Amino acid sequence: MEAEPQGIPFGYKDMRKLKNIMITGGAGFIGSNFIRFMFEKEDFCGSIVNIDKLSYAGNLENLAGIEKEHGNKRYFFEKIDITKYGHVDKALKKYKIDTVVHFAAESHVDRSIYGPKDFIYTNILGTFNLLEAVRHLWKETGGKLFHHISTDEVYGSLEDGFFHEKTRYAPNSPYAASKAASDHLVRAYHKTYDMPVTISNCSNNYGPYQFPEKMIPLIIINALSGKKLPVYGRGLNVRDWLYVEDHCSGIWSILKKGKAGEVYNIGANNEWKNIDLVNFLCEKIAEIAGKSRDTYKKLITYVRDRPGHDKRYAINSDKIKKELKWKPEYDFEEGIDKTIRWYIANKKWVEDIESGEYRKWLKQHYSQ
Repeated sequence: MEAEPQGIPFGYKDMRKLKNIMITGGAGFIGSNFIRFMFEKEDFCGSIVNIDKLSYAGNLENLAGIEKEHGNKRYFFEKIDITKYGHVDKALKKYKIDTVVHFAAESHVDRSIYGPKDFIYTNILGTFNLLEAVRHLWKETGGKLFHHISTDEVYGSLEDGFFHEKTRYAPNSPYAASKAASDHLVRAYHKTYDMPVTISNCSNNYGPYQFPEKMIPLIIINALSGKKLPVYGRGLNVRDWLYVEDHCSGIWSILKKGKAGEVYNIGANNEWKNIDLVNFLCEKIAEIAGKSRDTYKKLITYVRDRPGHDKRYAINSDKIKKELKWKPEYDFEEGIDKTIRWYIANKKWVEDIESGEYRKWLKQHYSQ
């Protein structure tokens, strides 16, 4: 890569008329939901380029309908690993990208504990490559917005109160540390090069197409299969849960109206202790399946707590609500009902996932 003059800001065009959007990690859970969300928006007339390396959690089946309806017209897919600078640079130039929404990341805390290397490469080096390639391209062509998807885990653990956009970073896992580093890189490119960037830190997402290593789909799928429902420690850790479509609408609000250089926290003000959530899921699954709740509650199994397990996350979303007029549309019971019914209706999707690396991971991680 040729050296470039450092610290020289450069200009950008209007940020609001989005035309050619690159979605990184668009075959994953949130990325694929966001692509579906965008093609349903009447006020979006541009094209989407999805780049994804198709790791264990990337699944093009998540976008089968989009490919069929919009493929090679407004939707394009490139199998690209963002740790490969040349591939990223080539795709940005090929599609004349003016907007980037950066989802691509290794995102599972447990995996980061057992093998942190992939998290450092993808989340830090991958983000750097994107920023550098975008910087070089947009210096010549102009650009609109680089939006970086982050997490509430960069803030660490809470005893009381809420995470705000100015909360000091205190990551406690390799995953959280890698995301914190990528956040700082994105901010630095705004301050140093005047790149138009925004960052969003969201709470735990749930909904359709979520890979079954995550808590809610794991509990749903295991319960429906009569398998054990693993709960860490005593199940007292607390998380704020956000339906994925509400997250997508928050990102869309930022793309349309967010101010360059700003951070926006996206949460649902919907806190649950893990054990209470598992019990609630058992009740909802029983209600939908027409069975006794005890059918599923008897499957609850406590497993050894993971190292560095943060006690509580809770996000204050006042900024995005006030400045961008965003708010979540789904209450938790409605979102969970939709999610459970989706997994019941998409058994083939689940079976395809379970036949691969996911099964090996579960055996290794929950054998205790």
